[in-house]
Amino acid sequence: MAGILAWFWNERFWLPHNVTWADLQSTEEAAFPQAEDLYLAFPLAFCIFMIRLLFERFIAKPCALGLKVQANGPQKAQPNAILEKVFTAITKHPDEKRLEGLSKQLDWDVRSIQRWFRQRRNQEKPSTLTKFCESMWRFTFYLYIFTYGVRFLKKTPWLWNTRQCWNGYPYQPLMPDLHYYYIVELSFYWSLMFSQFIDIKRKDFGIMFTHHIVTVTLITFSYVTNLTRVGTLTLCLHDAADVVLEAAKMANYCKCQKLSDLLFLTFAIVFIVSRLGIYPLWILNTTLFELYEALGNFPALWVFNILLVILQILHCFWSYLIIKAAYKAISKGKVAKDDRSDIESSSDEEETVPRSKTLHSTVSTNGTGGANGTNGYLTSGTCSEEH
Repeated sequence: MAGILAWFWNERFWLPHNVTWADLQSTEEAAFPQAEDLYLAFPLAFCIFMIRLLFERFIAKPCALGLKVQANGPQKAQPNAILEKVFTAITKHPDEKRLEGLSKQLDWDVRSIQRWFRQRRNQEKPSTLTKFCESMWRFTFYLYIFTYGVRFLKKTPWLWNTRQCWNGYPYQPLMPDLHYYYIVELSFYWSLMFSQFIDIKRKDFGIMFTHHIVTVTLITFSYVTNLTRVGTLTLCLHDAADVVLEAAKMANYCKCQKLSDLLFLTFAIVFIVSRLGIYPLWILNTTLFELYEALGNFPALWVFNILLVILQILHCFWSYLIIKAAYKAISKGKVAKDDRSDIESSSDEEETVPRSKTLHSTVSTNGTGGANGTNGYLTSGTCSEEH
């Protein structure tokens, strides 16, 4: 095992020429990032998840009920053993031939059976109350961490001059605020990695999972190699749009249509400007060119840049979906279905409920990346988150 770790952490791969792991060892005069610091992220991720459960139950839920958010889920289908067996064991979307066979077996008309399957699929969708509580938690966290990031970065020399990210490397001491910022962000994304299996199911589960893996990998390796300055810029930039998206979702669940429309438009502008404008011109420019000029070429440089470019590809994909949704709303006056990532996979296109004729229907009924993300997010992405 020691041999494998030594091979994996080969300093000629991870560090620039003439830099060794000994240069990044903490001393009495200065502290530097240490790999063992990252172990803190796992218990903290669990704590964040537990805080989330308490927040949703004792803060978000009372707020939702006070705002008269609908607490009941979709109408339940009437019990039927035969249809339930087909639904659970064979298919949730029976074809015409199977519908006709069930019609003869049950002496029901085909339309009634179609309605039963639609109600049964919708029965698995979360209630608006559940979705509001999840969005309120994400909004609260993103607002807190984005505010913290801005307050921290405005005191740093590399906020407006990205060349300062590499000035003095590797002897860039680890500031307590930076350490806290990094560990909390990493813990949050670890919590998302696991909670997404029990969270509201979305159509782009695979894309969001990829986003979270790329984000956790970037945070981890940039911390260990002390490339944290550019990491803080990337984290803060990605959190900006996620705050607005989660606010737009909450307004949508509260049926505040005008506010929801305004927030969605604001989110679209912030996301596109930050992810398609600032990110490539600010982050990718300094990692692709300024980093190479300052520290020279080394293998890990290309690993970081490939991961950052993957994020940019995800940004382009989510931006396309945002623009598509906005274009439909503006040109046709309504959106039949939101194509962004925050739509649950259990949503049904057969639903015949009236649609809003404004951008209200383009806001997800949920991500980051977010985004983030956009989460974080869309989330994170488009929002997933998120980032």
